[in-house]
Amino acid sequence: MTPLPADRALDQFFHDARSKLLDVAAIFDRIGRGAGADAATADPRAAKLRKAVELLLDDAPNKAELLQQLFSLAYDPDWKRPEPRF
Repeated sequence: MTPLPADRALDQFFHDARSKLLDVAAIFDRIGRGAGADAATADPRAAKLRKAVELLLDDAPNKAELLQQLFSLAYDPDWKRPEPRF
């Protein structure tokens, strides 16, 4: 499969990306303006959001994979598979 040319990808996805980035910026604004903002910004989830933004600014070609790994749980070899419900 041939990747979409960069200029076509930019044309096709610019508005979606712009919209999603504005949503993320608004979320950071809400966190920063809310009561208890200092405690919220110290929350590990907020740290993951900041790290995600850093990953997006990196030159790595596999940003989606890196973000998925950032927000995924670590592998647990002792994880018990759920039983089906009948």
